[in-house]
Amino acid sequence: MSNHIKRLAAPRMWIIPRKEYPFAPKPSPGPHPAERSLPLLIVLRDILKLGQNKREIKKIVSSRVVKVDGKVVTDIKFPIGFMDVITIDTLNQSYRALYDVSGKLRIVEIPEDHAEWKLVRIDNKTAVKGGKIQLNLHDGRNIVLEENKYKSSDVLKIKVPSQEIIAHYPLAKGSVAMIIGGKHRGKVMHVKEYVVVRGPQENIVRFEEGVETTRNNVFVLGVGKPEVVIPEVSAL
Repeated sequence: MSNHIKRLAAPRMWIIPRKEYPFAPKPSPGPHPAERSLPLLIVLRDILKLGQNKREIKKIVSSRVVKVDGKVVTDIKFPIGFMDVITIDTLNQSYRALYDVSGKLRIVEIPEDHAEWKLVRIDNKTAVKGGKIQLNLHDGRNIVLEENKYKSSDVLKIKVPSQEIIAHYPLAKGSVAMIIGGKHRGKVMHVKEYVVVRGPQENIVRFEEGVETTRNNVFVLGVGKPEVVIPEVSAL
């Protein structure tokens, strides 16, 4: 299997020059699928401009000063996906991966206290031994709870890396959400109605702005206002 891809064939959400070089690094297997993540090398070299080439970025990463969600990462191709928090210890700076209104995955600088937590969506739940409930989250992590008190598609605010739950945002009327799939990806809207469909089709979410989409494309950001800093569109 190839460890790189053609830049012209890279996912549209990647903010990289398409014609300057023929190839781009391919993300390693990890918590996010390749088509919805950026390799750490591109984040550090092409977006944050912390080095001019792969060799310099590899030296930075191997010095163990780069953390993702509070844990040291030494793989330069580690997949960075939606809501991940990247911290550079030597710079005392932290960033969050978010979509902008053009559907691109942006790396947005965040305040120091925001780097201590992230938002995660409950994709589904599993009953495990002992009558406990395992929450399977959008970024590949799992949380096991004694009680079944959260619903699929709800969003949790958790500390990283401890995974302690500090807040809960339901997919319901009054919530603010970002669309993370389809032609409206990156747009922030207000939930008007959550429609449960009887049958094999996905449930539907309708918004005050007149848009509707399936629940898999919806990520709640908070109630009343977003909990995260929303990125602005900027030139590549």
